[in-house]
Amino acid sequence: MKRRTKVVATIGPASSDKEVLKTLIKEGVDVCRLNFSHGTHEDHIKVIKTIREIIDEINYPVAILGDLQGPKIRIGNIKDNKIMLHSGELLIMTTKDILGTAEKVTITYDTFPQDVEIGERVLVDDGKIMLEVVATNRKDEVTLKVLHGGVLSSKKGVNLPHTNISQPSLTEKDKIDLELAIKYDIDWIALSFVRSARDIIELKHIIKKSGKNIRVVAKIEKPEAVADLDDIIKESDAIMVARGDLGVEIPMENVPLIQKEIIKKSMIHAKPVIVATQMLESMIENISPTRAEVNDVANAVMDGADAVMLSGETSVGKHPRAVIDVMNRVIMRIEEEYDELYAKEIEPVKNQTRFVTDSICFDACRLSERVKAKAVVTMTNSGYTAFKISSQRPRARIFVYSGNQKLRTMLCLVWGVKTFYYDKMVSTDHTIEDIKYLLKKDGYLAQGDLIVNTASMPIEERGGTNMLKLSAIE
Repeated sequence: MKRRTKVVATIGPASSDKEVLKTLIKEGVDVCRLNFSHGTHEDHIKVIKTIREIIDEINYPVAILGDLQGPKIRIGNIKDNKIMLHSGELLIMTTKDILGTAEKVTITYDTFPQDVEIGERVLVDDGKIMLEVVATNRKDEVTLKVLHGGVLSSKKGVNLPHTNISQPSLTEKDKIDLELAIKYDIDWIALSFVRSARDIIELKHIIKKSGKNIRVVAKIEKPEAVADLDDIIKESDAIMVARGDLGVEIPMENVPLIQKEIIKKSMIHAKPVIVATQMLESMIENISPTRAEVNDVANAVMDGADAVMLSGETSVGKHPRAVIDVMNRVIMRIEEEYDELYAKEIEPVKNQTRFVTDSICFDACRLSERVKAKAVVTMTNSGYTAFKISSQRPRARIFVYSGNQKLRTMLCLVWGVKTFYYDKMVSTDHTIEDIKYLLKKDGYLAQGDLIVNTASMPIEERGGTNMLKLSAIE
């Protein structure tokens, strides 16, 4: 498939069956997301094993992304699973575990009475219900006035846009889920409700101590994260614009601007960026999307997102295959016609450790544009050159060769990158000629096509990229 923008699909009851999942992957899913907010460890282990069986059968890579729940605050269980809250009434939220009524409900946030201040807003169920703090005993109960009522059911999410939350970003549940992710050596782990770069550093430290090389995605869904965006991008391996909670935590009209800002800054730092939440939400029930949803997907692609993400559409929706088909069609159409997507030419920063490699990647993409090369080909052991070349958004295809199978699956998240397994690093010239032969034999390139190669010399040392070569397929 020649689509450059990648598709992330959440796997759940609607898509975890092996044949269904295999079909979705063949149709174009690049990254399978496991949402640790739902499902048991047994469910997730089964999905991981199924994905890896499918990879072996179809013989091309697919990444696995584990999404940690983070300090997600929820309402507890409610009597008969439903109560009606009327505007003007009072509601008590307690940290004690009770069966909720219209007068008192549980909140799963132990320090809520200590952290909250009088006058602060509390939003429930993505802002459908709005409350205001009128009193707190600073121990276990908070009294709230219902500003905008509605039906409240068990386990609904709570957002505190003005409260300084003391809970750590990495909860005890997250640490248990992280152990599973590390044990099964998945490719990416996403941290929810990131507030500062320190949250990312802490998570990376735990992963590093395990000896595994799992890359970290920072989910931007809190105002504190927006304020610390530059440092979060620097410390993360990828970014997710998590628009659901973000649109509740900050004024919703700011989300489109922040989405564009995050994508632009991530591209400058060569960090993949995922746009997530409600992209084709109506297709959970319907066979076709709304035109507004089509525009939303198209705009994410035009903004330059590396990947677009599906949540309920593929995890619990009625038409997971149709959803992937719509994604493919919209992405392909934009990539064919929207010329401004390509040739970003982000110049490397001088006097930094990777300046030589960055300059080679920059010039490889600029050269490929000028001579209308069909491909930019790189060999990588760390993935760094793949990230860098992708961030320039070349019109030429990006072919990445590596002897590291784990790296191949990880790179499935990165815009435009197609990876191949290759471990015959004899000499630079021999390797380049061999790869050219393979690309022609497998139908990716034809005689006369121009190709730009980057490599490290001497190749057997597997050092930083320091060489650029332009040649034609014979």
